[in-house]
Amino acid sequence: MKILVSNDDGVNALGIKILNDELSIFADTLVVAPDRNCSGASNSLTLLNPLRADTLDNGFVSVNGTPTDSVHLGISQLFDGQPDLVVAGVNNGANLGDDVLYSGTVAAATEGRHMGMPAIAVSICGKSEANYQTAAIVTARIIKRLKAHPLPSDQILNINVPDVPLAQLKGIKVTRLGHRHKAETMKKMRDPWNRDIYWYGTLGSELDCGPGTDFHAISEGYASVTPITIDMTAYKSMQQMTEWMSEVEI
Repeated sequence: MKILVSNDDGVNALGIKILNDELSIFADTLVVAPDRNCSGASNSLTLLNPLRADTLDNGFVSVNGTPTDSVHLGISQLFDGQPDLVVAGVNNGANLGDDVLYSGTVAAATEGRHMGMPAIAVSICGKSEANYQTAAIVTARIIKRLKAHPLPSDQILNINVPDVPLAQLKGIKVTRLGHRHKAETMKKMRDPWNRDIYWYGTLGSELDCGPGTDFHAISEGYASVTPITIDMTAYKSMQQMTEWMSEVEI
């Protein structure tokens, strides 16, 4: 099995090293990731500057671009042949609910799916960096099951794992995305030269976080696995919109 590994925390992040170590036990892996932290980059592409790929001493490939750039470059130019799977992570922090719209980790997996590969995004729900191994092992076990149960061509898996030792993990639940309240507003501050600067506020609290959601699974001590579709068409609205759109004069 051949796996392309990427992330949005950067090629030197601890999470991607531990994930690659676990996956390379049973697969041929290639790590291609941004040269810096690109958290929140979503599906952005580098279009106005050339991309450069540098191979580091550990064999990882560092790209001066986004997570999406890294996966696209990895599949189209750097991988020997074609990977069987794209895996992004382990992200330092959760990607639950609405967070997936902004996540560079989920975007890296999405780009793999756009390029025809089954894809997985994996995140640890905490920032202690103490239990990446738990998320890596869960991901490896799921991948082994996917050999017999391939992903549909329009989906990726978004995996979130509690920041606990493996022995404390209660299990795995298949979930839907929950929703947050709106985020805090921008914070206005001053830099050392007394100029205005702005920072994003904290994430909004959970609004839709009941049983069945990814938020709830994590809060109960379970790993959350959410199948995500890439087609964002609002099919339920199409018929109604077709009816009233017919009255728009052109």
